[in-house]
Amino acid sequence: MNATPESVVSETVEQESSVRHARPRSGRSVRGGGRDRARAERPRSEFDQVTIEARRVARVMAGGRRFSFSVAVVIGDRAGRVGVGLGKAADTASAIDKATRDAKKHLIMIPRTKESSIAHDVCAKYASSTVEIIPSPGRGIVAGSAVRTVLDLGGVTDVVSKIHTRSKNKLTIARATVEALKKLRAV
Repeated sequence: MNATPESVVSETVEQESSVRHARPRSGRSVRGGGRDRARAERPRSEFDQVTIEARRVARVMAGGRRFSFSVAVVIGDRAGRVGVGLGKAADTASAIDKATRDAKKHLIMIPRTKESSIAHDVCAKYASSTVEIIPSPGRGIVAGSAVRTVLDLGGVTDVVSKIHTRSKNKLTIARATVEALKKLRAV
């Protein structure tokens, strides 16, 4: 059987077109993409966490600047335990993990009254930040900046606070709040 060159060319074109149409038309894979698999749930932490400050910091090296992230985190169980931590890493996720571990190392227990308030006035200074916390029955948390976050995650209610500083650094304000809470005496 002699085949003419024209018939050979037409057969090859037909084979290529049939192969082209045999592939799936959508961009999805044939197996289904794993939609049916159950997602493994991570165990829920006993602490709530809030990121109060995230900064991109740079250090100058011979080849130029190297950037990293500095993250301050407050953790607490809203039942009297609270901690502030700082983490630095090349990406934000690692920095948050480090800050959370640091905060767990520096947990304090807050002595609270039956109404979840504090027993007496306290004032503390950390670096350039001074924080004053005063019990105030029936008013809730009247506080701003990082003081509100620390008191809320610590489970303290019915207090008024005042930040006596011109600094806006949330990390030093949070640490001054923790220092003030350490000064509390049990009822």
